[in-house]
Amino acid sequence: MEKSQLEIACFNLDSVKIAQENGVNRIELCVNMKEGGTTPGLSLVQAAREIATIDLNVIIRPRGGDFVYTDAEFQEMKESIIDYKNCKVDGFVFGNLNSDGSVNMEQNMELINLANPLPCTFHRAFDVVANVSKSLEDVIDCGFKTILTSGQGKNVEEGIATLIEVVQKANNRIVIMPGGGLRSTNIGLLKEKLGNTFFHSSAITDSGETANATEIIALKEKL
Repeated sequence: MEKSQLEIACFNLDSVKIAQENGVNRIELCVNMKEGGTTPGLSLVQAAREIATIDLNVIIRPRGGDFVYTDAEFQEMKESIIDYKNCKVDGFVFGNLNSDGSVNMEQNMELINLANPLPCTFHRAFDVVANVSKSLEDVIDCGFKTILTSGQGKNVEEGIATLIEVVQKANNRIVIMPGGGLRSTNIGLLKEKLGNTFFHSSAITDSGETANATEIIALKEKL
């Protein structure tokens, strides 16, 4: 990637507007910040698409908690992808695991096929996989274009050693997008260690759920 880019996780329409107005490259639309982000409703996706001329990716995660889904939850994920493709979104974000902490190849590939030709990001389920190296290869083999990860740390600073390792092993076969506690105070360190890539932040600087324009500007300045 020639130049670093910025994705903002947006939990409401105000954040979508702020991200759009301040020149971010992509939005990840979700709800339920305290759950780590879950699937937004259809009306929110439609309203966000009306606002956003930049790329709009939608998280497909039926609930918080673990990433091992029942047949009913998996069916819900499939239906969400079909519905939201009709909303002209630009990509999807999900990640299904098996109970042993391995990547659920079958489910992920089925979702990717449904999403086709839209690109898919494997989200922070990667931060709880049992074997990082094996999971990296599995995610690539599934056909994902990006992995969103904190490097299995509570935040990107804590996980920086693993992030460096994953970037090296990925060897440009997939985009490794650091996210999780990424702010203008540490993005410089991440860029220095990882080089140019996509960076992911909510840009939230208070106890609310709305992105802060000043923080977005500060993040962009350090890209």
